[in-house]
Amino acid sequence: MLTVSSAFVKKEEKSKEELIEEIENLEYQVFRMQENMKEISKRGKVLGIEMTKEEKWVIVYAVEDKHVCKINIHDCETPYQGHWDFSIQASYTGDSEIHIDDIRGEENKGLGSVGMKFLQEHAREHNIQFITGVIAERDWGHLNRLVHFYNKHDFYVEVDETQKKGKIYWERN
Repeated sequence: MLTVSSAFVKKEEKSKEELIEEIENLEYQVFRMQENMKEISKRGKVLGIEMTKEEKWVIVYAVEDKHVCKINIHDCETPYQGHWDFSIQASYTGDSEIHIDDIRGEENKGLGSVGMKFLQEHAREHNIQFITGVIAERDWGHLNRLVHFYNKHDFYVEVDETQKKGKIYWERN
C-alpha cells in the first residue's frame, strides 16, 4: 500500500492499481475538458473549471444577453453536444438585481454549489447588488434541502408554511 498526498487526493492508503486507475481517470477528464472547452467557448463565455464534491471536474460557463443570465455546468467525462448538465436560469430585473427563475439538473452532486458560487461572482463582477428568487409549491417536497442550500450560500430565506411559498434574497457584500 502507498500513502498519497496531493492537491487532489486526501491522504489515505491506496493500492498501486487504485492509483493507476485514478490517474487514468484524471487524464481522461483533462483530455475531455480540453475538447469540451473548445466547443463550449463557441456558444458561451467560459467562467472557469471547478471540482465537485465528488471530485469530478466540470466546466462552468455563462450564456447571457441583456435580459437573461444562465450559469451552466458541463462535466468533463462526457462530450459536450450543446446541452448542459446543470443550469441556474436567471433574468436581469433591473440594473441591480438578478432573479433566479429555475435551477435545473441532478441534485446532491455539488453542482448547485458550484453554480451558485459562479452566479454570486458574476453579480459582484457586474456590480449587481441583489439575487432574488421564489420557492414555489412544486418545491415543497424538498423544502428543507432548499433552505439549507440557500442558507449555505448566504441567502435570506422566508417561508410561508400556510401558503406553501417562499422568497430568497442575497445581497452583495
